[in-house]
Amino acid sequence: PSLRGLMNTATLELKNVSKLYRVGKKEVHALNPITFDLLGDPARIITVAGESGSGKTTLASIMLGLLGPTTGQVLYEGKDVSKLSGAQYRDFRKNVQAVFQDPFAVFNPFYQVDHLLEVPIRKFNPGLSKAARRKAMEEALEAVGLQPSEILGRYPHQLSGGQRQRINVARAIVIKPKILVADEPVSMVDASLRANILEALVSLRENYKVNILYITHDLTTAYHVSDSIIVLYRGSVMEAGDITKVVESPQHPYTQLLINSIPWPDLERKWDNQRYANPDIQEISGAGCKFYSRCPNRQPGCQVTPQLVPLFPRHLASCLLHQPQANLDSNLTQNL
Repeated sequence: PSLRGLMNTATLELKNVSKLYRVGKKEVHALNPITFDLLGDPARIITVAGESGSGKTTLASIMLGLLGPTTGQVLYEGKDVSKLSGAQYRDFRKNVQAVFQDPFAVFNPFYQVDHLLEVPIRKFNPGLSKAARRKAMEEALEAVGLQPSEILGRYPHQLSGGQRQRINVARAIVIKPKILVADEPVSMVDASLRANILEALVSLRENYKVNILYITHDLTTAYHVSDSIIVLYRGSVMEAGDITKVVESPQHPYTQLLINSIPWPDLERKWDNQRYANPDIQEISGAGCKFYSRCPNRQPGCQVTPQLVPLFPRHLASCLLHQPQANLDSNLTQNL
């Protein structure tokens, strides 16, 4: 499916990117072919949502250059990332940064916080003076809501999980990247600190013009901070579009299932716990709709792989229930 136009001016672009793993004699499609671009003006937060095993982290790893695609290309400013020269790859690494899920794993317990923040500055801006490096570190900490006087000079064991994760964000932005890939950045901190980290991400978008790919399984946080959303299931895009339109009016049965699974503060409201026949979520065949075995609206025709088509302006879905009514005229295709 093509999701090109998520932003106005592409800096990072995926063209028919897929990832295939071979397990014995079987093939596992971790990510089916997907095309979209990232970065533009104004800066945006795009959520990639889906349950565990949907391909979210695989997509992020490919975008970061940590994992090579099986097919397709990842382009940075029009050039294939796998073919970048030393200087070009250095520029790519500087401008496409990551924040990972575990706020503890990125810290070396023998070094102070200053070391974690100073390493990327020395690597990508080696000409900065000591005073300039100190100023950049302080600005990055303040950008994520931390007081430099309370953080610098301390060791990881002297910090809370929430502080560590915000420092992790500060480490990624201290060199002023263009794109930030945030893979489940709030999943391992308690609820009282999630709002602070999400607020920091929104601040980065608004004040530093950083474009953010926010990877999560939590549609509640995605709804509050994102501009657009891509819903993945077993490596395929189920639905995509403006966050408000997709969450408030989901068109794909899988998106509807995700939203109906969100707990509400109402004891009378029941979660969607219906058990569908043959919930074979481990099925690895590449043919047909990936959600077929769990879909309450499945039909025999759904064994044909659906295409991602525009249903409304800035709202797409890949469901055969909608395809007969979808106008496939290329003039009506809307950018996300």
